[in-house]
Amino acid sequence: MTNRLQIYVLIVAFVWLLILPFVGSRYSVELATQILIFGLLATSLNILVGYLGAASFGHAAFFAIGGYACAYFLTTLALPLVVSMVGAVLLTAAASLVIGFFCVRLNEIYFSMLTLAFSMLIWAIALKWKSVTGGDDGFVGVAVPEFLGNYFTFFLFTLGVVSVSIIVLMIIGNSTMGRVFIAIRENQTRASFLGVNVRRMQLIAFVIAGTFAGVAGTLLALYVRGMYPETAFWSQSGHVLIMVLLGGMHAFIGPLLGASVLTLLEVTIGQYTEYWQVFVGVVLVIVVLAAPEGIYGLVRSVSKRIGGRQDDDA
Repeated sequence: MTNRLQIYVLIVAFVWLLILPFVGSRYSVELATQILIFGLLATSLNILVGYLGAASFGHAAFFAIGGYACAYFLTTLALPLVVSMVGAVLLTAAASLVIGFFCVRLNEIYFSMLTLAFSMLIWAIALKWKSVTGGDDGFVGVAVPEFLGNYFTFFLFTLGVVSVSIIVLMIIGNSTMGRVFIAIRENQTRASFLGVNVRRMQLIAFVIAGTFAGVAGTLLALYVRGMYPETAFWSQSGHVLIMVLLGGMHAFIGPLLGASVLTLLEVTIGQYTEYWQVFVGVVLVIVVLAAPEGIYGLVRSVSKRIGGRQDDDA
């Protein structure tokens, strides 16, 4: 659920990002573009992890499908940008419907392992189907429209697409459907006794998550002017899952916060040492042990304690 504080934070963040390309350096704008793309990917995953309580280890598969499809439609078929993006997202939704049909029939660890298996299948297809994907060389030279060739305009385009997607996901999370997802997360048996078709609702959540992962994938393909098999690899899914856990899976803005912090950590520490993964890992372990509810949960608990002390002093 999204409370009033989270909405205020999102509004402030949007205004700041809207101003950033006019006052910030190209480096900061490029970094913000990456955070936006992966923030959307993490938020889409949180529909499964945070709302439904189902940990997917293969979410990167839909990220890759959306990116590869958009790249193929734009470059090989020479379709317009809007048609290519919409077609890629629809294809990702169809793929998530088929994959989700099988995955939601299993619970807990078996669900997670099946999502991982399907993700590795998509990775293998991207690696071996060279005539379409370019194989291990990747799909390079995506025909990005001229108006998106500048980092300034591309950032504003990305900000617009991500903002609309975040608003839609927030509406879904605060709707009756979102409350049903939470009810299933808390107690599937009780939800089914109340008349909820648990499998159908799980499939709907799976398709929603996969579809918006596809949106993020189309933006990545346009941003890097290519797509590579590593996008669908299991490590990419784990990377996004860490973002969700780091920020806080029970808060809507948690994945966005986690994507921002993790990206900034990787970039900052990577400038000083080639062993940056070790330092990032240590930071993540400390955060997880000290704040099981993520960074947002930690900030919220600290603010409550400060507020309580102030009340006591008064």
